[in-house]
Amino acid sequence: MKLHIINAGYFKLDGGAMFGVVPKALWQRTNPADENNMCRWAMRCLLVEDGNRLMLIDNGIGDKQDAKFFSHYYLHGEDSLHKSLHKAGFAAADITDMFLTHLHFDHCGGGVAYVDDNKEKLELVFKNARYWSNKEHWEWAVHPNAREKASFLKENILPMEESGHLHFISNDQPMPLPGMEVLYVNGHTDHQMLPKLQYKGRTLVYMADLLPSIGHIPLPYVMGYDTRPLLTLEEKERILQQAADEEWVLFFEHDPENECCTVQHTEKGVRLKETFRLADL
Repeated sequence: MKLHIINAGYFKLDGGAMFGVVPKALWQRTNPADENNMCRWAMRCLLVEDGNRLMLIDNGIGDKQDAKFFSHYYLHGEDSLHKSLHKAGFAAADITDMFLTHLHFDHCGGGVAYVDDNKEKLELVFKNARYWSNKEHWEWAVHPNAREKASFLKENILPMEESGHLHFISNDQPMPLPGMEVLYVNGHTDHQMLPKLQYKGRTLVYMADLLPSIGHIPLPYVMGYDTRPLLTLEEKERILQQAADEEWVLFFEHDPENECCTVQHTEKGVRLKETFRLADL
């Protein structure tokens, strides 16, 4: 197995929203804000090369929305989904499996595009890929609650099903890759999936929005976006305890600086042990 980081770009979100009830004086130590209280975040996807399978985990925000939409998120940097794929030696047509941790726009928007800038016609970006979600989360996304409605954009989601490329992870069929496991978490959104892989003798977990950055490791540091924050607390505690016990590698999708980390038990609970690049494993 080979792993490739695919950087789909950077964007900004309000620091208060990203850290919930935690005071700015605390969270800005790890995630400094600009003059508008906005913090920088990555859209760091992961490409898994295993035999004849090439699985991409998440795909960033895409480019379908209008200027008003993107003005809220301050996209910046030179990285993009397709430039990063090309840098790794691949193209969109090579992807066999598009694994989506959940269907919020910054995780799945890059998987669907307009046809030749025709705003009336959509097509899949990864035309040869199976698009993986799960039945429970799919139903949550296509019938959204008022709190999350703005994050589930139909133009990002419905073409997967309409094209016939949508597949659901379930207990009665094989995972997209041999040896892959999925951890389900429900605090951020219903049935978010965290891929768990065995890589170079280590357990690596793609943390998606359960743990956006190293700044979110302390239990109370929970996003204001989460639909069930108390459940997020329980899920973080359980997974971080196991990560410390078993020395898991935690891979960050949104941390603007840190690709991976390990955690350890301390008198204050589970805390950061060390950060490192994926290539240094």
